[in-house]
Amino acid sequence: MKFTYFGHSCFSVEIKGKKILFDPFISGNELAKGKVEIDAIQADYILVSHGHADHVADLAAIAKRTGAKVIGAYEVVSWAQKNGAENIHPMNFGSASFEFGKVWFLPASHSSSMPDGSYGGNPGGFLVKSDEGTFYYSGDTCVMMDMKLVPMYAKLDFAIMPVGGNFAMDAADAVMAADFIACNRVVGVHFDTFGYIKIDHEWAKKKFSDAGKELILPMIGESITL
Repeated sequence: MKFTYFGHSCFSVEIKGKKILFDPFISGNELAKGKVEIDAIQADYILVSHGHADHVADLAAIAKRTGAKVIGAYEVVSWAQKNGAENIHPMNFGSASFEFGKVWFLPASHSSSMPDGSYGGNPGGFLVKSDEGTFYYSGDTCVMMDMKLVPMYAKLDFAIMPVGGNFAMDAADAVMAADFIACNRVVGVHFDTFGYIKIDHEWAKKKFSDAGKELILPMIGESITL
């Protein structure tokens, strides 16, 4: 699967020729300026973990331009619809099947409110299972015992988790989470964007390597095969 990083917690994964975009936040990210052209981002689906501005700032604009189907908590996709998104699929914790594969919307331990202050529903993460591979995106969260259920759904090829600390897991926490989900290959997100979540990259990678795991810290605009 082709993974492309757009900064913070925004990335896309290509499955069966479909571009699946997660948590669109580009225009407000100073680190992405000059590296990502927001109008060039293509999406067939947009999966949204929760309602905070650093995960939905560009959601409506990209959804309107591309016609992508917006998938996430009922309250989040309803907000997107009110802001011009026409193609939506509301969920709560559970699963649904799409042309690229099966998606579980799973709990995250965080908070969620929309940029206008309205209720953002339950924060979550996504387990995506397809013929081309299976991965878990935790969304913003601390380590949770619920993560131990993830490998009961499917065997993971890789996971995507925050490593910036303060508002969610840091690298040491993510190592523990990787044990819980039985996955040794992790792509780190939600780091360096602003002061509270700046990290020492070498320290973070060493935490993983000492545990016999791999931490990938992608560069903004970079595409890798996973």
